Amino acid sequence: MKVDLPNLAAMEAFGQRIAARLQPGDVVALNGELGTGKTTLSRAIITALGHAGEVPSPTFTIIETYDHLDPPIVHADFYRLEHPSEVEQLGLDDYREGAAMLAEWPDRAGGFDNQPECLKITLEVADEGRMAIVEPGAAWQGRMP
Repeated sequence: MKVDLPNLAAMEAFGQRIAARLQPGDVVALNGELGTGKTTLSRAIITALGHAGEVPSPTFTIIETYDHLDPPIVHADFYRLEHPSEVEQLGLDDYREGAAMLAEWPDRAGGFDNQPECLKITLEVADEGRMAIVEPGAAWQGRMP
């Protein structure tokens, strides 16, 4: 499925649709080149879930958590990982317990595509805006954004 995101308002609306369907254990795997909107979409989802403060990019911290949201959110940016084995050192499984995860650069963490709870979104530049190519895992069938 392709979703046209011609402007920031469309990106925010898309984030709201995803947020409304998120459940604990879900993974939203955000793929795309630098500058395609992975962090912008993550911020839209987190804001739609009710977070009123700043949503920093986890590029340097790798993981930011939002335990006060429903469901709780783990926002991860795996760009700086050099090998997927580094995920174990982060204790990612502990963070993910009972939470949904927004994963930027998921392939650097070994990917999550094989998990039924994974909603894979690839963002691309399209004209003045963006295009989202959405591939749902089995658990997302029937609740697509």
